[in-house]
Amino acid sequence: MRKIIHCDCDCFYAAVEMRDFPEYRDIPLAIGGSTDRRGVIATCNYAARAFGVRSAMATAHALKLCPQLKVIPGRMGVYKAVSVQIMAIYQEVTALIEPLSLDEAYLDVSDTELFQGSATRIAQMLKARVQAETGITISAGVAPNKFLAKIASDWQKPDGLFVITPDQVDAFVLSLPVDKLHGVGAKTAERLHAMGVMVCADLRRQPLSLLIEQFGRFGKRLHELSLGIDNREVSNHRIRKSVSVEHTFPKDLATLAACLAQIAPLYAELQARYSKHKASLGIQGVFVKLKFNDFTQTTVEQHVQGDQPGLFPILMEQGFLRANKPVRLLGLGYRLQPGGVEVAEQLPLWPANQGVNPHDID
Repeated sequence: MRKIIHCDCDCFYAAVEMRDFPEYRDIPLAIGGSTDRRGVIATCNYAARAFGVRSAMATAHALKLCPQLKVIPGRMGVYKAVSVQIMAIYQEVTALIEPLSLDEAYLDVSDTELFQGSATRIAQMLKARVQAETGITISAGVAPNKFLAKIASDWQKPDGLFVITPDQVDAFVLSLPVDKLHGVGAKTAERLHAMGVMVCADLRRQPLSLLIEQFGRFGKRLHELSLGIDNREVSNHRIRKSVSVEHTFPKDLATLAACLAQIAPLYAELQARYSKHKASLGIQGVFVKLKFNDFTQTTVEQHVQGDQPGLFPILMEQGFLRANKPVRLLGLGYRLQPGGVEVAEQLPLWPANQGVNPHDID
């Protein structure tokens, strides 16, 4: 039985700013882009969230919800330095750490003898140390697997600690809304609700064959999660699966031609970013992302071997025609595979030394 802790900093970027600038502590605060550059909110503090402000929201909309919102640009170098401090504290407990971002990580403490192996007491200690040494609060979830640990860390935010013991898993999962399941977005949740599936107890009653029919391979995953099953290991050897660039434009791109004109500069930026991974990761697919002026978005991709820049205009046109609306954001990217791209060798139909003439065969 694994003992997994999911640690998640509370409104991390905003927390760092409130730590360093006391005048921000009691006001609605957001880190994000300015309205004149079509900016979006990266994160915000809980005072801002009380007004409905959320990450990935357009800054202009956030200011409508909360006119007194203080929006500041980020200081990524500072956030990275604080993240290094926090991860160093985690590393004193276990080597099995899987960072998900600067501010959250899974820790496998199954074999840790600290506190007689109590994952709960280890989580309490980590919370106290991070607070004392960095001034940042974290919320922690303790559970037998990654799926439940991540849900638990969000259960009592901010500054929370929630524990799901092995004997509590079944009861906890039965009443868990399907919206909370990893990989269930708004559209999947809508489809599940249309099937009468609101909580995992409802999901368990669905035949596995039906879930696979409705959701493909993800149907099997939904079935497992409804039972509280997640066999993924905490891995500190993550392989990059994609690389991409995207840009939000000050003014909407109203036509397909305007979108196509942006491919060249985006492609140059993509090449620069991919060059850091080129030696070890090959290209196995290309994709284009478009976000329209109503904030709906679409992604078009195609499996390929190697870089084929001529595909980007084709995919861009396909994506644009799906909505035929002005575009606020464009992105280009590669799907990657380890070890570079292997070129398949075409084997001869007739072995060279067998002396067989194909014309002799009926």
